[in-house]
Amino acid sequence: MQTVISGLSLALDTFFSFKAYVILPVFMLILALVARMRLKEALFASIKIGVGFAGVFAVFSFFVAQISPAIEAIIRIRGLDYPVVDVGWPPLAAITWSSPLTPLLIPLIMLLNLGMLVTRTTKTLYIDLWNYWHFALIGVLIQNVTGNIFLGIAVSLLIAVYTIKNADWSAPYIKRELGLEGLAISPVSVVGLLPYAVAMNSVFDSIPGLRRLNWNPSKKTAANNGPHLLQEPMVIGMLVGLLMSLLAGYDLKATLETSISIAAVMFLLPQCGSLIGDGMGAVSLAFKLLVEKRFTTMRGLSIAVDTGILMTHPSVIATGLILMPVSLFIALIIPGNRVIPLGDLPNLISIMSLTTLIMGGNVLRAVLAGIPVIATFLLIASDLAPLYTSQAIAAGMDFDTGGRQITAFTDGGNQVRYWLYWLFQGNWIAIAAIPVVAALLWFAWKKYRKMAQ
Repeated sequence: MQTVISGLSLALDTFFSFKAYVILPVFMLILALVARMRLKEALFASIKIGVGFAGVFAVFSFFVAQISPAIEAIIRIRGLDYPVVDVGWPPLAAITWSSPLTPLLIPLIMLLNLGMLVTRTTKTLYIDLWNYWHFALIGVLIQNVTGNIFLGIAVSLLIAVYTIKNADWSAPYIKRELGLEGLAISPVSVVGLLPYAVAMNSVFDSIPGLRRLNWNPSKKTAANNGPHLLQEPMVIGMLVGLLMSLLAGYDLKATLETSISIAAVMFLLPQCGSLIGDGMGAVSLAFKLLVEKRFTTMRGLSIAVDTGILMTHPSVIATGLILMPVSLFIALIIPGNRVIPLGDLPNLISIMSLTTLIMGGNVLRAVLAGIPVIATFLLIASDLAPLYTSQAIAAGMDFDTGGRQITAFTDGGNQVRYWLYWLFQGNWIAIAAIPVVAALLWFAWKKYRKMAQ
C-alpha cells in the first residue's frame, strides 16, 4: 500500500510541476477530443485557454512587481512592524502536496464528484485539478493536529461537497453576467463566499437609498452609448495607482509609472479573460452536449473552472483594485490583526470576482460586501500563522522572514476552511455556527432555484 501511495505521490508531483497554463490546456484538449470536437477546433480552443491563462499569470506577475514596492514603502514610511508576513498561497500548497494524505484524497474527491453526478446531487463536473489542493489542505491540517487520518479524509470530502454544490449555484450568475452557459466557478476561496454574497445582496436590496446606488463600469450611459469616464477600467486603475503612490510617498516619475502600469493591467486582464472564456465556452458546450445526449438525466451540466473566465468583466477588476488600498487601511486599524497584506493582496481580484457578479456588477455593493470579508481574512490569517509556520517548516520549506511567522492573507484566512478546522476539533463556537451556515446555504439554494426556472 505504501508503495502505491508513494508512486501516486510521485506521479502527482510530476504532473503538478508543470504550470497551470500547461496542465489545463492539455486536460481541456483531452476533454474536447472526448466530446468529439474536430481536431482543429479542439486545438484552437485549448491554445486559447493556455495563452489566456499564461497572459493572466504574466499580467499578475507584472502587477505584483508594480505594487509590491509601493506597499513596502507604505510599511517603511509609517514605521509598521507586524509580527506575521503575508507570503501568499505557495507555502499552503507546499504543505498540501508534501503530505502523504494528498495522493489518497485526490482520487477520493474525483470519485465523490462522479458519485454526485450519477446520483444527480450535482450538475457540476469539477475538472479544475490544480484547485483540488484547496480541499486537501484542510484534511492535511486536521490530520496533523488531531493525528486522525479519518477525520482528515472526512473534512476534505465535506469541503469538496460544499464547494461543488456552490459551484452548481454559481452557474446562473456566470450565464446572466457573461452570457457563458455550462460554466461554473471552482476554487473554494471564491465560490465558498457565494452564500454570504447572496445574503448580502438581499440585505442591500432592503436598505432604502443604498438599493438605488449602482456603479457598474460595464454598463453604457444613454448619453453617449459608451462608458462614463469613471466607468472606464483604465481610469479606475490610474486612480488606484495614484492613491497607492501617494501613500508610498513616490515622486512624480514613480507615481506616473505606477499609475500607468496599473491602468495597463486593467486593460490587459479582460483581453486574457476573453481568450479563456472563448476556449472554455467552446469545449464545455461540446462536452455538455455529448453528455446530455448520452445521459438524458444529466441535462444542465456545468464544468467548474478557475476564475480566469471572469476577468472579462470590468466590475470584477475594479472591485479587486479598489479593495486593495481598503485592505491596507483595515489592516492598520482592526484590533487583533498581526499581518499587513502583501503576497496575497492581488488575489483579491479573483477572490471577489463571483461576489461582484452576484451583485450584478455593482462595484459599490461588492466593495461594501468585501469589507467584512477582508476583516475576517486578516484575523483568521493572523490566528493561524503559528500553524502555517510550523507546518511549512515540517514540509521542508526554507524562507527568510527575519524570524517572523508566515501566513497567506486570503487563502490562509479562508472562512470556510477556518470554520471546519475548529468544527472537526469540537469547538463549541464552530458547532453553534452550524445553523447559521445551514441558513445561508438554504437561502443560496432558494435563490438558485428561482434563477434556474
